[in-house]
Amino acid sequence: MARDLLTEFRWRGLLQDSTPGVEELLAKGPVPGYIGFDPTADSLHVGSLVPVMLLVHFQHCGHAPIALVGGATGMVGDPSGKKAERQLLDEDTLQHNVEALRKQLERFLDFSPGATAARIVNNYDWFKDMGFLRFIRDVGKHVSVNYMMAKDSVKNRLEEGISFTEFSYQLVQGYDFHWLHRNMDCHLQMGGSDQWGNITTGIELIRRLDGGEAYAITAPLLTKADGSKFGKSEGGNVWLDPVRTSPYRFYQFWLNASDADAGRFARIFTTWERAEVESLEMEHAKSPHLRRLQKEVAADITRRVHGEEELRAALQASEILFGSGTTKALASLNEQQLLDVFEGVPQGEVGRDGLAAGLPILDLLTDGSGFLPSKGEARRALKENSIALNRAKVDEERTVGTDDLIAGRYLLLQRGKKNYFLVKVV
Repeated sequence: MARDLLTEFRWRGLLQDSTPGVEELLAKGPVPGYIGFDPTADSLHVGSLVPVMLLVHFQHCGHAPIALVGGATGMVGDPSGKKAERQLLDEDTLQHNVEALRKQLERFLDFSPGATAARIVNNYDWFKDMGFLRFIRDVGKHVSVNYMMAKDSVKNRLEEGISFTEFSYQLVQGYDFHWLHRNMDCHLQMGGSDQWGNITTGIELIRRLDGGEAYAITAPLLTKADGSKFGKSEGGNVWLDPVRTSPYRFYQFWLNASDADAGRFARIFTTWERAEVESLEMEHAKSPHLRRLQKEVAADITRRVHGEEELRAALQASEILFGSGTTKALASLNEQQLLDVFEGVPQGEVGRDGLAAGLPILDLLTDGSGFLPSKGEARRALKENSIALNRAKVDEERTVGTDDLIAGRYLLLQRGKKNYFLVKVV
């Protein structure tokens, strides 16, 4: 039996506002509902996951999600929440981005035939043959400048200045809603709370052009518990594309969530039932140092975005760095995974010729790599049994050869538990 959508959104912390009449519309279900995604990059980032999960939960509640990838609106640029004009992209770049986003969205939504089947549309399909004169006559005529000026996305930019291009964005997005209403019987648009002005412009167009009714649901903009922007790390945006953000770093982003954030993330970004989330929260509260909730959330989201194999690699990499990972586990990493795990660790170099004949560990620790300043200190560390090569303890008799290389060109030295040093063979 389909779950009540507004109740679902409310307990998950995904309900900010809705227009009157939404309950009655949803009761007729399954109903189509859409969210738009602008292809400003060739990947979604974790900030984009909130609207993605709105569609996921929408489908799980027995409705039919429509993901609109804005090949046309991407050429205009949404001013909502922006302090300055966007850099416009050329058509080839936009088309590349559209296809990339389409593939990512397909990892989240169920497109199997049926009443709740997901669909993906591109608004370039209905805008490409519409000329400017037709647009301002058939669309612009129905919305007053006063109405458009009253929108926060416009008012907030008046002091810095806003181009006619971005000023007209709400008309373009509004026409999307009108087109979907007329051609796909879509009466509902969802999005972040910053989209309220654009969505209500669409509702107004539907009323004026078709004499029809349409509705809106928005979710609050997500911030971290400390007030900082969600979706950012020290390296910038956390992307869904593994080339931009590796699965290991993606996993670590969720694993490093604060206790205050982890529960919210479980509600928003997983499809777990309420009882399961609350049970995990109670278990976490008993032993927060184990970070059970963060681990479960990180695993669930990484699995959905990157697949089971990449999740296993991310877990293995985390165990190597923070747990008791073995030499065998370390040897299983490829070069990129190794560099991701040990990003920021001091590095040195050693020649491959020296390894071919067998390099004494004392030479590798000192003159070879520069890890330790002198052979005297190296001998003391070895006698203390505090030196490890590729996570295995070594003594002064050990020689190092090419058989010890990780990914064919690296050695990992370690003194104590946390003092790592990566040696690159050149």
